[in-house]
Amino acid sequence: MSPRSLPGFPHIERLADFMAASDDYATARAVLWGIGQDFTTSYRPGTRFGPGRIREASYGIEEFSYHSRMSLTDKNFFDLGDVAVVFGDVQESLRRAEEVARRLFADGKLSLMMGGEHLVTLPVVKAAYEKYGDDLVLLQFDAHADLREDYLGNPLSHATVMRRCLDFLPAQNLYQFGIRSGTREEYEFGTSRCHLFPHQVLEPLWQVIPTLGDRPVYVTIDIDVMDPAFAPGTGTPEPGGITSREMIDAVLAMRGLNVVGLDVVEVAPGLDQTDRTPVLAAKLIREAILAFA
Repeated sequence: MSPRSLPGFPHIERLADFMAASDDYATARAVLWGIGQDFTTSYRPGTRFGPGRIREASYGIEEFSYHSRMSLTDKNFFDLGDVAVVFGDVQESLRRAEEVARRLFADGKLSLMMGGEHLVTLPVVKAAYEKYGDDLVLLQFDAHADLREDYLGNPLSHATVMRRCLDFLPAQNLYQFGIRSGTREEYEFGTSRCHLFPHQVLEPLWQVIPTLGDRPVYVTIDIDVMDPAFAPGTGTPEPGGITSREMIDAVLAMRGLNVVGLDVVEVAPGLDQTDRTPVLAAKLIREAILAFA
């Protein structure tokens, strides 16, 4: 299928849609889109193929959810397509992604993004911050703290993405769940300036949710927050993670929050011959649409 463009989005390529997506951008409450970039991946590459494979995997699950007891047919969401990244040019690719995200927030859409390496979260959070300012809360579900100032001399890396978000977002607005890997400096920075919860997800999340009120919330889910037994298709697997059911329960727990954006990143389908990683990602996105759209 040849790419289709949408007026007003010059850097988007539209291919196959996520299951049950609407064909009307104007009336859609939520917009699904992808950023297939993995230029700074430090261990095993392949997340550039994540968005496309997640879409394909969506047709292997049901429109109806036994978790939320709703169907995607009850919701109005649009699949925008993927950012046309410029291979090898990190800055230009991030600029294009930020341009798309800024348009989505200006149009009042709920942004649901699929990565790609975790660095692609940065331009979306930046665009959200431009709209919501210091009220914006960032909830990170991840195996890694991603708080390095630089990685191998590079300040723009999937290993530095949260630290780059804190270049503009107040550090106390960052809540990190499931973290179980990082440097000593990252641990000290996270525990002293952010809200870092090592290993655990559900228990601290339940404690945090009542404190957020109606503040705008951006949620970023690195698929490696799950144990590799549940999500082996990722570039930097880290043993000792949570179960897939725990992550689904976390999405369900956040239903009452004012979520303005969410992403699922670091799915590398070529590293999982069983396909359970993109299927899990598709299911998380389905639950996010049902919970927040």
